[in-house]
Amino acid sequence: MIQSLRAAIRTGVLERGAKLPPVRELAWDLGITPGTVARAYKMAAEEGLVETGVGRGTFVAGGLVSPAADIPLMNLPQPGHLDLRAVRVPDVGQEAQIRQILQELARTNVHGYVDYPNIETDHGARVAVAHWIGPDRAGRIAAEDVVLGLGAQNSVMMALQTVLHGTTPVILTESLAYPGVRHAARLLRAQLIGVDMDAHGVRPDRLEEVLRRHGGQVFLTSPELHSPTTLHTPAARKAEVAAVARQFELQIIEDDCHCLTRPETPAYRALCPERAWFISSLSKTVSAALRFGYAVAPKGQGAQARQVAQSSFYGMPQPIVDLVTSLLRSGAAEETRAKVETEMARKVRMAVNALGGWDVQWREDAPFLWLKMPQGWRGSTFARACESKGIRIKPADEFALPDGQAPNAVRVSLNPYIPEPELEAALSTMSALLAVPPLAVDI
Repeated sequence: MIQSLRAAIRTGVLERGAKLPPVRELAWDLGITPGTVARAYKMAAEEGLVETGVGRGTFVAGGLVSPAADIPLMNLPQPGHLDLRAVRVPDVGQEAQIRQILQELARTNVHGYVDYPNIETDHGARVAVAHWIGPDRAGRIAAEDVVLGLGAQNSVMMALQTVLHGTTPVILTESLAYPGVRHAARLLRAQLIGVDMDAHGVRPDRLEEVLRRHGGQVFLTSPELHSPTTLHTPAARKAEVAAVARQFELQIIEDDCHCLTRPETPAYRALCPERAWFISSLSKTVSAALRFGYAVAPKGQGAQARQVAQSSFYGMPQPIVDLVTSLLRSGAAEETRAKVETEMARKVRMAVNALGGWDVQWREDAPFLWLKMPQGWRGSTFARACESKGIRIKPADEFALPDGQAPNAVRVSLNPYIPEPELEAALSTMSALLAVPPLAVDI
């Protein structure tokens, strides 16, 4: 059957965008088993011939055509525009410290910089990471549990590659998610399904409902500081989610990359160390230029994750490993993190003073605001209006899953590289725009 399906799509008998019959209906029409049709659809999806969506069906994708580009992860500066889309770490003196440590490394020859890195040459960094996380946050951590990666996004990919199996794996995540989640699912050819949230994060009853309906191998979540909503999942809710994960043999990947503070709420890995990953990086707290991230694997999975990392990029660059080890051991990283936390809290207070008359969700430890639209505005329309004034923000559409719905809101990041008078002026412009919705909007 797969040969007939390929021929019909590639010759144009089945046009791009055409919806294919449901599995059972086509099986009845052709007089074959539903399993045969399901396998053919699955093979066609893997070849890029068709696309499937939960609740939507199966559609012709048009053969071996590259999919349309998604929202990019990197936001390049645009002349004449203020970028309030990207989350960036402020310079609080860490660049000078990094340059000084690099000079010291050039003199001390801690490790050779010719041969490949290995588990011995990065052992000190893995021990330093365990101390950086602390003894309580993610449970007891040994060096063999830590796998280094090129930032949090790369570490998430590494964890997903370790966990996922089969031809059509299923990733569960929040109903609104950082765009990198969509990128990861597409690269891994995984189905991405959202789970409904409330004021405390993902709802355990909805998670259980989705698992019963669709299955799932992994739940990818950002419970400490959720982007874009700034929501925090308290310990009691985490315990409920962990219980569901145990019941359904679900692994949990906790992405903590946006967290600037030293939170007291235990990570999922502290609650269920046998099935939870803890992932973060130094990109939001120390320096994004270092591209240094890490994954703390569930007990017993560190070696498997390290093998995946080696197969992907072999190992972290040794100079970066030595540099970060020095930053962590010397206390310079913690000093920088504390300064970044203080600086971002000041920026948040300034932004709330400018936009506080509107429906804003915010936290002093969150480098962005979640601004809900007043009557008369749509998030996407407001983003375009802001761009016409030289201000770039992210509408909620960019955080919605492929089959999900976007709330009427925008995320406003507080770019520390914009001079403060310009940032205050931009926020005032946004407030003025909110007060005058477009007349043509249907409400």
